[in-house]
Amino acid sequence: MTKQQKNEVIEVLKEKFSQYNNFYITDTESLTVAQVGSLRKACFDKQVEMKVAKNTLIKKALESLDSEKYAGIYDSLHNVTALMFSENPKEPAVIISSFRKANNNGEKPTLKAAFINGDVYAGDNQLKALTQIKTKNELIGEVIGLLQSPAKRVLAALLHHHEKQAGTATAAE
Repeated sequence: MTKQQKNEVIEVLKEKFSQYNNFYITDTESLTVAQVGSLRKACFDKQVEMKVAKNTLIKKALESLDSEKYAGIYDSLHNVTALMFSENPKEPAVIISSFRKANNNGEKPTLKAAFINGDVYAGDNQLKALTQIKTKNELIGEVIGLLQSPAKRVLAALLHHHEKQAGTATAAE
């Protein structure tokens, strides 16, 4: 790979890291070509971008953006690295979990680290927790549900009270 090509890869990676608040670093080393193709398709279907790059180029791209911000990521840059970029913080975790179940291999691809809205989750043991992260829309839905709940109870009580009075008025006639 020429210096020019390396610089081009670094620029593409910098764009992706700037574009997405969430990315996952996975190890796809022991996957077959067919399995990697299947993983790429699963990512594409869920609007997750998957890129494979050399660890040194990934590190250079991250360092040139903000070396402090991404410091917790550097230790996970070893072996074969596939990056998964997503707007949805939990989608890559769900894809990895589903892929593992579908391929009966239980542990591949391995999650090396995840960068979610400024927080670093290091290690494959974080995968289950990452599948349970609530998205912004899920949180908004819960808040709206909580806000509606008391109003619904008040309306139901008023309606029940009104029906009771209407029933008493009818019986009195």
